[in-house]
Amino acid sequence: MDNSSLINQVLLTFNDSFKDHRQDLSAVLLTPDRHLWLGSDETSTIERLSLIDSENFGEHQHIRVAEFFSLPAPEDKEIDIEGLVYSDYYLWLVGSHSWKRKKAKSSKSDTKNLERLATVESEANRYILGRIPLVDGQLFASCPHPQNSDIQLSAAKLEVGNQSNLLMEALANDPHLGFFVKAAIPGKDNGFDIEGIGIYQNRIFIGLRGPVLRGWAVMLEIEVENSAPELLNLRPIGELGKQYKKHFVFLNGLGIRDLCFNGEDLLILAGPTMDLDGPVQIYCLKNGVNLTENTLNKPEILQNIPYGNREEHAEGIALFQDISGVPSVLVVYDSPAKRRLVSDTGVIADVFKLA
Repeated sequence: MDNSSLINQVLLTFNDSFKDHRQDLSAVLLTPDRHLWLGSDETSTIERLSLIDSENFGEHQHIRVAEFFSLPAPEDKEIDIEGLVYSDYYLWLVGSHSWKRKKAKSSKSDTKNLERLATVESEANRYILGRIPLVDGQLFASCPHPQNSDIQLSAAKLEVGNQSNLLMEALANDPHLGFFVKAAIPGKDNGFDIEGIGIYQNRIFIGLRGPVLRGWAVMLEIEVENSAPELLNLRPIGELGKQYKKHFVFLNGLGIRDLCFNGEDLLILAGPTMDLDGPVQIYCLKNGVNLTENTLNKPEILQNIPYGNREEHAEGIALFQDISGVPSVLVVYDSPAKRRLVSDTGVIADVFKLA
């Protein structure tokens, strides 16, 4: 890695109740009010930190998603939040939408571990794609739009079923993705797995960690509208009236781990789709807001990100120039190295300069 591009490190300090989950951060967002919003892939909550100074975020607030709209499963079942984005006084979040396979454990016999490796399951909360009104650093179930009191902002989610939602139903017969959706292939086996969300105007871009198709990663584009007070529906936007568009992105065989718009350009955090270490890179897709449907796109590499041996897996990026004063991104890690852990509740994130 070119260490000259690492311009700072930032300490994130959480409450005691979240200290274990500081090691499984999976999404990050910096909003204009200088709050840092984070998600874990092991919880059904959103975390808010406040800016203390250019190297510290703290004053942790722990926020239950179930306060704002109903979840299809109990709160102790993870949403597996993999993306956060802010747009027009809404905080949007997305779960992984993925199946999972049990891990082999060193404490168990080969027979038991083979049984575990044959166990594939899905969790209903993972199919959350929703929005929550965000005004002056606070989340609301419902509130007036700050600039137009005639508009009521309200929390809502895409309609969810037991092991699916409207997006998965729309993709079930897709020629590229339908097999992976219907076959229930776990995310870490190159199955369907969402790990990034970006919004430009009314268009929602969704990055897939998997499947990667012969080296090409896939990004979806959708638009939504209210179908009921707490429910969202997909609008027809694609060819032949489909409720989604597809964009193919060549990331040298890597999958999408996060998305972040920088003006009209799209930053892509790329990493392995399977359960293995590196490489991890940040790409820039120029004019990414205006992609033509069903085209092959080749973005440029901006930055290599460090990774370790079974640790240091970059999971989230957020624009950070409002804090750093230079074009830059904040990067948070799942399974951080021990050197990143500070006291009982802190973890260090990196700030990289954008080329």
